[in-house]
Amino acid sequence: MSRKIKMIFAFASVILMTNAVQGCSRTEEQAPVPRVTLNNGVEMPIIGFGTSMLSGEVATKSVAEAICVGFRLIDTATTYGNEAAVGEGIRLGIERSGIDREELFITTKLWADDMGYEKAMAAFEKSLEDLGVDYIDLWLIHRPRPREDIPGSWRAMEELYAAGKIRAIGVSNFTTEQLDELLSYAKVSPAVNQIETHPFFQQFEAQHDMEARNIRMEAWSPLVGGNNLQGEDSKIFTNSVLVGIGEKHGKSVAQVVLRWIVQRGVVTIPRTTERAEMLENLDIFDFELDGDDLQKIAALDLDKTQFPHWN
Repeated sequence: MSRKIKMIFAFASVILMTNAVQGCSRTEEQAPVPRVTLNNGVEMPIIGFGTSMLSGEVATKSVAEAICVGFRLIDTATTYGNEAAVGEGIRLGIERSGIDREELFITTKLWADDMGYEKAMAAFEKSLEDLGVDYIDLWLIHRPRPREDIPGSWRAMEELYAAGKIRAIGVSNFTTEQLDELLSYAKVSPAVNQIETHPFFQQFEAQHDMEARNIRMEAWSPLVGGNNLQGEDSKIFTNSVLVGIGEKHGKSVAQVVLRWIVQRGVVTIPRTTERAEMLENLDIFDFELDGDDLQKIAALDLDKTQFPHWN
C-alpha cells in the first residue's frame, strides 16, 4: 500500500465528523470515506455502494439510505434495469442528507446491446435522463464485446468526456490483452477497470498489469454474493480463516474482506439492503491487516472466477 493511501486512511480513522444531517435516520459518528486519485486527477471514493440486483422501491430506499449513512460512490448499470430507481434514491439521499450533488460519485455502464458510436451516444442520454443528473462521474464499457464495436463506443465516450458530460471513462471485465488493444487507439486512457475480485479470486496479476498502465482497479462482488463453492469453508461468511482474522481484530468477515481490498488500493462496491450492514461496511478504516493476515488470505485464492456464467 502506498504511503499516500496510508496517510489518507490514517486521516480518516482519526478525524470523525458527526452526520446530523437533515432527514437522515442516523446519529452515529462516521469517518469520511477516503478517496483515490484517478489518472486524470479526478478523486473517487475507495468504497462505494453497489446496486446490482436491486430494483424498484428497494433500490430507491437502499440508495437513499446508503447516502445518508455516508456512502458517496453509487454504482449502477444500464443492464441492471434500475437506473431510474437509483436516480430517485440519489435525489432522496441528497434531499435528506443536505449534501450537494458534487459530493457524490455516480458510476453507470454501457451495455453490450448499446455498443457502437451512435447507440452509445443514445444510451448515455437515456442514462442521464433515468438517473436524473446532468453529468456522470464515471462511465464504463460493461463488457468487452462485441469487440468490433468497442472503438466506436470509446470514441463516443471520449467525446462526451471532452464535452464535460463525464468526469472519467473506463471499462469493466477487460483482460490485460483487451486493455492493451484499447490503449493502442484510445486518445483518452481508461481510468478504471472494474473486475471480479474477492478472496477466492484475488487478481493480483491483473492489478499489477493495471498499475503498470496507470489504470485503477475496482472490485465487483467483493463478498462473492455471500457464497461460492459448496462446504462451510468455501462460503465466505463462515470461512474459518476469515472468521479467525475477524475475531483477532474485533471485526466481521465482511469488514476483513473489504479492508483487504481497500488496503491494496483497490476501489470496491459492496451491496446490501440493510442499514446496519451499510454502516459496518464503512467501518473499516480503524484497523490494518498485518503480514500474517495477508498470508492467510492469500492461501484462499482459487485463481478462478466464481461467476462463470458472467465471464
